[in-house]
Amino acid sequence: MEGQEGKMSLVRLRMDLAYDGGGFHGWARQPGLRTVQGCIEQALSLITGARSSQGGVPHNHDVWEPRLVVAGRTDTGVHASHQVAHLDIPDIVLESCRGHMEVNAVVALERRLRHLLPADIVLLGLGLAPAGFDARFSAMERTYLYRVRQGGQPGDPRMRGYVLDLEGSLDLQAMNEAARACIGLHDFGSFARPNPGGTTIRKVLAAHWDLVPTANLFGTAPDQSAVGYLPAFMESGLTVFRIVADAFAHNMVRSLVAACIQVGLGRRSVPWFADKVAHPLREGSTGPIDARGLTLEHVAYPPDDQLAERAQAIRARRTL
Repeated sequence: MEGQEGKMSLVRLRMDLAYDGGGFHGWARQPGLRTVQGCIEQALSLITGARSSQGGVPHNHDVWEPRLVVAGRTDTGVHASHQVAHLDIPDIVLESCRGHMEVNAVVALERRLRHLLPADIVLLGLGLAPAGFDARFSAMERTYLYRVRQGGQPGDPRMRGYVLDLEGSLDLQAMNEAARACIGLHDFGSFARPNPGGTTIRKVLAAHWDLVPTANLFGTAPDQSAVGYLPAFMESGLTVFRIVADAFAHNMVRSLVAACIQVGLGRRSVPWFADKVAHPLREGSTGPIDARGLTLEHVAYPPDDQLAERAQAIRARRTL
């Protein structure tokens, strides 16, 4: 592959990540702010140094700088238990990561990167990307969860950064009636920040609210003859929204959650929600809720032989 800096052979790597979003100003690199992308790219820069795309002492015109492409840019305070990105790196720069390690260059880079990343970013895996892979455009679907503790019930303080505490009780039946209006191909302009030059049309595959049952950590029924306490899952009793779509617009999930909660609290009606889906118009009643309860849980991709075709198709501007 040829880059703009001159002729060089680029290798595409797939990077799987998890992070606690509470200490970041979102994914995307921003000058003077701590972001997930910024931290990872800084670590990559430290590992590779000021490497020339041609080897030797670099000149200004051929210095390689790491730039990540991500499956979905998470907002300030949003978490990810499984995020995916890709990195195009010159093979000569990748090979230099081996140093004195007697392993292949990708494994060496993975080890060095794990050592340098902060504790709130975890590298789940790093490997050669299959042909045609694009972390953003090849993705088939993304799954988000939003966790709520309702009714003012006392909760586990260890979960405080990942769960929204809500006064009042929610009507899950009404919320699921509202959520059903999201399923399908719609313009979510009522629930997303406007995208100049882009679109807020997205296809939602699933959207549902559930009450997490109380279950013990070991998945076994209490044995009256046994001695000892069976601890409950930390998420027992939470109310969780699961939404799956081919992609999401900016602020879309948190705005949908906020609107559903308004319905669940009886402040808005199901027809009001359905009308917002049917008539995309951004206004004050459909703004985003607190980021802390939101986590990107999964990004799904098609089989390897369909990656390039998927990426090409999704780049096309959508219409209804």
